Amino acid sequence: MTEVALELKCITKRYPLVLANDCISFDVRWGEVHAVVGENGAGKSTLMKIVYGMVKPDQGEIWVDGKRADIRSPADAIALGIGMVHQHFMLVDVFTVLENVLLGGEPKKGLAIDIDVARRTVAELLEEIGFELDLDARIEDLPVGLQQRVEILKTLYRKARILILDEPTAVLTPQESTELFRFLRSFVARGNAVVFISHKLGEVMEVSDRVTVIRDGRVVGTVETKETSPPELARMMVGREVILTVDKKPAEPGDALLSVEDLWVEEAGKKPRVAGVSFQVRAGEIVGIAGVEGNGQSELVEAITGLRPYRGLIRYQGEIITRPDARRVREHRVSHIPEDRNARGLVLDFPTRDNVILGDHHRQPFTDAMGFFRDPEIDRYAQEVVETFDVRPRSIQLSARHYSGGNAQKIIVGRELSRKPKILIAAQPSRGVDIGAIEFIHQRIVEARDQGMAVLLVSADLNEVMNLSDRILVMFEGKIVGEVRPEETNEEEMGLLMAGVTPSRA
Repeated sequence: MTEVALELKCITKRYPLVLANDCISFDVRWGEVHAVVGENGAGKSTLMKIVYGMVKPDQGEIWVDGKRADIRSPADAIALGIGMVHQHFMLVDVFTVLENVLLGGEPKKGLAIDIDVARRTVAELLEEIGFELDLDARIEDLPVGLQQRVEILKTLYRKARILILDEPTAVLTPQESTELFRFLRSFVARGNAVVFISHKLGEVMEVSDRVTVIRDGRVVGTVETKETSPPELARMMVGREVILTVDKKPAEPGDALLSVEDLWVEEAGKKPRVAGVSFQVRAGEIVGIAGVEGNGQSELVEAITGLRPYRGLIRYQGEIITRPDARRVREHRVSHIPEDRNARGLVLDFPTRDNVILGDHHRQPFTDAMGFFRDPEIDRYAQEVVETFDVRPRSIQLSARHYSGGNAQKIIVGRELSRKPKILIAAQPSRGVDIGAIEFIHQRIVEARDQGMAVLLVSADLNEVMNLSDRILVMFEGKIVGEVRPEETNEEEMGLLMAGVTPSRA
């Protein structure tokens, strides 16, 4: 066995108008966790899809355990001992754990599946790797942390020795992340290898042995983790110094501008998505909603912003809206940064000038008394938003689909803040956004608070919630199970609350 488990030699992939991977070369050794980091759009995901046989490179070579590999499909990668756990799990919800693990690799006894051999093999594997899973539980009944274990179990059942993990902690509590890291260290200690893709530099420092940084499709460098730091990695990723902490003064909250009382979001025949939630957000404060995704946060935001029916009361600056919809809510000086910028935030085929007036396009000064668009006024306003919020390129005619994730998000943030709202609902404001843009967006949210806005922040990124919020509410299974202040808590306590456990305090 050679020391090098996986070696990439000048991997290049071109798409129309984009050079995704530009002669990328680095190696991953047996017995190490090798992190790959880079901004959104740097080429990380494309590269891993090439290694796993989902995308064909235009040029370059892949070597596995000292031999050149011809990987044309995921089946080829699996045959070479390469497994990949995707950020969005590839599980069949109505199947059991055992059925998902076996799918496509069932042991046969004649023409039938030898279920006894299968169960015994998977049970032995579980014991070997130290996972606890009910093989007969349905995927739809499992929390996301256990679903991820099923994904890992699937790859190991297929004899994977090189494990690729794409943003593996995005949906995990801190305790679940710790358990994952413990497994990864044990996995590589047995002579295997891990490729760990993450935007969370603290986790990269904690779990990896070496780090390869990719910027604009090229390798900037590979460094020993113990010889670098988060600020240095951020500088390599962005090409400049980046402030990784949020600089904000203590909040000076005023009157309650958003009040939610006994709010329920229900669907026929299903468990309530939001169950009796009550809270307030005052002028000049940021209230964060923390929780593992899928615990009612999205439905809560949709109810508040007029996108989903609900039972209960919502007051906007003390007023209750009868027959609320998105336009009526917006007219009460509420701005909304949606969690899915492509589906809810932008019209991708519209130019920037049209996207920055969405939601206010029917109002003056963008239309005249007859309802016709005033193009000079729209162009002037759009150019001001683009320049103020550092959208690149500075074109107001470029369609939204041609922007990077970070710049597309800046268009939305610019639009929502430039209208001078009283209440800002920010849902996953930095999702899929590079470090440089995250720094910029966080600064703007803090500025909004300091200008007297009431800010409701909903994020699956616990670091984001703890760094930005003045108060934090934790949601679990549609309910608020705790309220804490960032300076009085820690990740362990937050993780317990996110899992529905009330931590005991000394």
